[in-house]
Amino acid sequence: MTVRKGLLILGFGGHARSVADVALSSGIKQLLFIDANAKDGEKFLGFPILRSMEGSLTKGWQCLPASGDNMTRKLQVEMAELQNWPLATLVSPTATIGMGSVISPGCFIAHHAHVGPMVTIGQGCIINTRAIVEHDCIVGDYSHISIGTSVAGRSVVGDFCSIFAGSTVIDSLEICSDVIVGGGAVVIRNIQKPGVYVGVPAKRVNK
Repeated sequence: MTVRKGLLILGFGGHARSVADVALSSGIKQLLFIDANAKDGEKFLGFPILRSMEGSLTKGWQCLPASGDNMTRKLQVEMAELQNWPLATLVSPTATIGMGSVISPGCFIAHHAHVGPMVTIGQGCIINTRAIVEHDCIVGDYSHISIGTSVAGRSVVGDFCSIFAGSTVIDSLEICSDVIVGGGAVVIRNIQKPGVYVGVPAKRVNK
């Protein structure tokens, strides 16, 4: 369910600002940020940034993990669950979601992203600006498909993966959990071992 009244944004880094932009573009009128490093009285676009918060959210509000770091988003979701804060699924009005696709709670689908038909996106994922996740793909929990990245049809991306800017994953591949694909890389084979992969074709660089 997409939030409409107010959004509590967990974090205030660069990604959180992108989340705020999409929220406002979606017609959400009220925002509130939580970040442990917030300065006294700090605001963004006139909306307050608090260091912490406890208690129930106002009726009609939801929250969204807004760190660009995959593990931090998981921790943010766990914090929200402890507080019984409902998780949002935030989809830009300029994004397209194909028929039969499932977008899990805590996900962020950015401006001009495309999620094809019959795709499953796990909890707490980022499908960033102009990213493409084509038909019948599966993206695991807390993964990040970064700006301008293309994941071709019937591919599987595991949990806690980061497929960074401008990368390409060709069709029908499987990428295991805990993989980083560097910017501009092209994945042409299954990746079965966690690590960092860069280049064309993508090869593992950390041992």
